[in-house]
Amino acid sequence: MSAREERQALTSRTTSLHDYALFRHGIEPDGRIPRRGYPLPDGPPEPSRADLTWQQAQAEITDALSPLLADPDPVRAADAVHRRVSDLAMPHRTLRAHTARLALTDEAAARLTARQLVRTGTDVAAVGVGMALLIRLGEPEDVPCLRTLGMLSGLADAASAALDPLDRQAAALLYIRSRDRSGELTPLTDAIATGDAEAVRSALLSLPDEDRALWLARRIAEAADLRGLLLDRPQDAELLALTGRLLHRTADQRDGRAGILDYLPARAVYEALVRHADLLPPTPEHLALLLSTALDLHSGPAVLLNWRPGRRRALLDALDRLLPAAGPEPVPGGRRADWFRRNRHLPFARTDAGDPPRWELAVVHDPEDSSAVETRILIDGVPLVPALFGKGRAHPPEYLIDSGRLRAAPEPREVQLCEAYCTEGCCGALYVTIRRDGDEVVWDGWRGAVGPTPPAYRFDAAAYDAELARAEQDHSWCWPARSTARLIAAGLRDRPDLTTRWELATSWVATDWRDPDTTVVQLRFTPSAPPPGTGGSLYFTWRLPDDDGPPGDRAAAALQRLDTEDPKGFAVFDGGNDELAKALGYREHPRTPQP
Repeated sequence: MSAREERQALTSRTTSLHDYALFRHGIEPDGRIPRRGYPLPDGPPEPSRADLTWQQAQAEITDALSPLLADPDPVRAADAVHRRVSDLAMPHRTLRAHTARLALTDEAAARLTARQLVRTGTDVAAVGVGMALLIRLGEPEDVPCLRTLGMLSGLADAASAALDPLDRQAAALLYIRSRDRSGELTPLTDAIATGDAEAVRSALLSLPDEDRALWLARRIAEAADLRGLLLDRPQDAELLALTGRLLHRTADQRDGRAGILDYLPARAVYEALVRHADLLPPTPEHLALLLSTALDLHSGPAVLLNWRPGRRRALLDALDRLLPAAGPEPVPGGRRADWFRRNRHLPFARTDAGDPPRWELAVVHDPEDSSAVETRILIDGVPLVPALFGKGRAHPPEYLIDSGRLRAAPEPREVQLCEAYCTEGCCGALYVTIRRDGDEVVWDGWRGAVGPTPPAYRFDAAAYDAELARAEQDHSWCWPARSTARLIAAGLRDRPDLTTRWELATSWVATDWRDPDTTVVQLRFTPSAPPPGTGGSLYFTWRLPDDDGPPGDRAAAALQRLDTEDPKGFAVFDGGNDELAKALGYREHPRTPQP
């Protein structure tokens, strides 16, 4: 049989996907796995049942599969599952998601059936059911089969999830391959496949220090066995600097749960970094990296790692001794030196049990890395939002502090502390009710917390008010454009007529994410008498680049202009209800494509 004929035979519906994956890998001249995996063999189109609700799909899958998964004969059960999933005609992702949630009456039987499915299954849906079961039930002997199936396009995510508790390195490698759209990480995955530690180190050090390359920081650290590299090369300054960058990005909570909480060697890697941090040349980049690490260890998700008593404090003390008081020399046009000066003391303040809540108002990230600002709420030294929610950063101080939302009054007030990075409608938000009860302030009535309902926190009212007053008066973290934004926002709160006269409302005032030296004011226009057949709102964005003038003067000039001119005449229309925009003659400006 020719290779072509053999390939056609192996793509038939009688060949297991496991054998097909082995064959495809075997005929590759250089043995490399394509970035997105080998294509699946041709088969019928994936079914779509968009009319089904989540509950209906769960009920159908439970009725069809639960009895089969208790069958002690795995061959018979796997054959029956093949037929049932075909009859269900569910999308593959839907089948896997609901199978992972099935209540199992006999886990041992279900495990045997799952193994039969992944090793002999010829249908993507049926194999997916087996992989979903192995996410819960897999054992070390399942690793080779899961790694093989993970080479196929569309199965890498399920294989990675099943491998996670069994072989973190293999899981991370699959995860990276399935998401590395730009190909920036291909040299690294190729080096890892060779097993050559020096090649892996070289590929790691060649990664650009940019989001598009390091956004999978935890998975990169796992796939490359960063801890093992550090153990073999404890004096490698370049590797130490890269370790700091990977840890900082892994501790970032920008897009949901911080990866540092799922990085098993995190404590050991932090220890290795701090132990040898004196080997890093004291460049502005390295000083900023060490301060960022200290901030993460002081008030970020890294606090929640299972530290030995006193060990995290010891690491912070070591970093405190390493960091100079003055910081790097200012660079014309740069903001890093100011950031260092403002934040140098912050991570080394001690917070003891029983202290009042402390609000850390800091530009948490090095401004050369990110302009993100968040309000870090520490209670007894524990960062509240990562501990209770973990799906995004806490709101910035303008929202929580400047607005007075955290002030306590006898009348209870519910406050949103954090919204999921993907919006509340998708993955929720964290709320607390704040009230004054005699000489105490109480935080309770939690809503949206992940896990058990948090306890009520009670604070001495005088200490609470003093801490809040300190936070409200602390503008040290601001840079000029952000100060301008805060002053404009305060002016609009004091004089809402500046916008209501134009039938506008303030949507938000802040600085531009990509250009932090530009103040941005976004206004929402909701006409009181919209054209017939239309409704909704339109949005207008007003950008004020920093002209080096004092923030107070710039804010006053902006408020004066709002007092005398309709912003719809000078701000940029930025979207909203299509029918309303067309009726009023507004056209959205084309977006500048990002590089």
